[in-house]
Amino acid sequence: MALRPQPPSSAAANYQPFISKLLLLLTLLPLSLAFFAFLLQWRGGGVDDPISRWSVDESKKFPGMDSSPLATHSSSSSDCSTLLGQANAASFPYFRDWNVKFDSNLKPKVCITTSTSASLEQILPWMFYHKVIGVSTFFLFVEGKAASSVVSKVLETIPGVKVIYRTKELEEQQAKSRIWNETWLSSFFYKPCNYELFVKQSLNMEMAIVMARDAGMDWILHLDTDELIHPAGARDYSLRQLLLEVPRNVDIVVFPNYESSVERDDIKEPFTEVTMFKKNYDHLTKDTYFGMYKEATRGNPNYFLTYGNGKAAARVQDHLRPNGAHRWHNYMKTPNEMKFEEAAVLHYTYAKFSDLTSRRDRCGCKPTKEDVKRCFMLEFDRAAFIIASTATEEEMLRWYREHVVWTDRTLNLKLLRKGILTRIYAPMTIIQSLRGSGIFGSIIASTQGSIGSSNSSSKADAEALPLRKMGRIRKSSKATERKALEITLYNTSHEVAAVPPLSPPVMDGELTIEA
Repeated sequence: MALRPQPPSSAAANYQPFISKLLLLLTLLPLSLAFFAFLLQWRGGGVDDPISRWSVDESKKFPGMDSSPLATHSSSSSDCSTLLGQANAASFPYFRDWNVKFDSNLKPKVCITTSTSASLEQILPWMFYHKVIGVSTFFLFVEGKAASSVVSKVLETIPGVKVIYRTKELEEQQAKSRIWNETWLSSFFYKPCNYELFVKQSLNMEMAIVMARDAGMDWILHLDTDELIHPAGARDYSLRQLLLEVPRNVDIVVFPNYESSVERDDIKEPFTEVTMFKKNYDHLTKDTYFGMYKEATRGNPNYFLTYGNGKAAARVQDHLRPNGAHRWHNYMKTPNEMKFEEAAVLHYTYAKFSDLTSRRDRCGCKPTKEDVKRCFMLEFDRAAFIIASTATEEEMLRWYREHVVWTDRTLNLKLLRKGILTRIYAPMTIIQSLRGSGIFGSIIASTQGSIGSSNSSSKADAEALPLRKMGRIRKSSKATERKALEITLYNTSHEVAAVPPLSPPVMDGELTIEA
């Protein structure tokens, strides 16, 4: 009897389509993952910098900006306009006809105070960068170049900017400050150069606190014009958002500083040419910091060339006072302070070769090891001043390359992998976009017609007034001050000494921390 083929069972029939679908899934899954990885790489994924979240080409729109266009201004042939960007370039969308007005409901309101003698080429990129990340108001205490007619006229036209000139009246007003009758800053009185600057900054900060309170500000920072806030860790790279999330019981927040690590000796515009920075001790593990200390220091006196104790922002509140250029304090209580774990202040120190001679030219000390101690607080500043005062141009350049410029690519890569060095592109990208938009050239061009026609007497006084020693003011008017000052005596337990620029922790023999 012939055998008939048996029809497949229902279980077998159902099993075959399942196998086919499984094989199809296993085939498509790796292809999908590979395609997804390609898209991430193509879009710039893997760049560990907040700026990679944005598309600069999409209408040049940064966080916190609306889509309003900026009216086009005529181009200018001035040197400033050329350097800072052509006036007829595409406009940066946030600033409509320079009426930069932050919504009154935006909180918190953040202001920056600075004491500067810089030129427009440095001040404008610094200022508008901070506007982009959320700063609404600037109190600029100006002298030197910054107080000249050309520069001050431009600064005064920018909304949210208050320009204060170092006039005779200002110095007489500051001579009556309560600071002179207190001890927390007294160790810096009657000394030249950096000590004098430190006292001047503190007096200016004291006045800025009053201005900030009158303007309804919530937070105040003191920065130099070679420093940029880097609000890493904040949503949309926003300083305002970063400060909004600070607990209400915190009075002061500290931004650890990162120091610029230049890779060339011909830098002209540090904000757009420097992307490598050395991290602060506070953002490294102790093992990493001390394990790589000698290689990171490269024979210099300290881990950083200059200061390592960061800068601070303070809530604007009653009895607030400066505590030197790096910190704030309160007359009536010990402030509650916290330190950011990701955000930092980027310090572009000695980023240009010309910084060596510019520091030398504004200080009259003798270039000896003993005399420079009177003038400078940090070892590297002292060494740089002596070199700039005694060496030839060729010797200075050789010294600059050895001590400042990071030319050893193998070492750079090693320290980048260890986390000592890091790449930060956000400030460069923001400022390049601002410059490309034509905003700097346009604002200069818009004021050129009126420069020189309406200079106030305060400007003239500021330009003619020689730089006075803080000690000299104090000595000449001591009796007058005592009569004029009516100071309420507070609890002296809160009179903490001013915090000077401090070097980072050092390694000397055994692991020794000094800071």
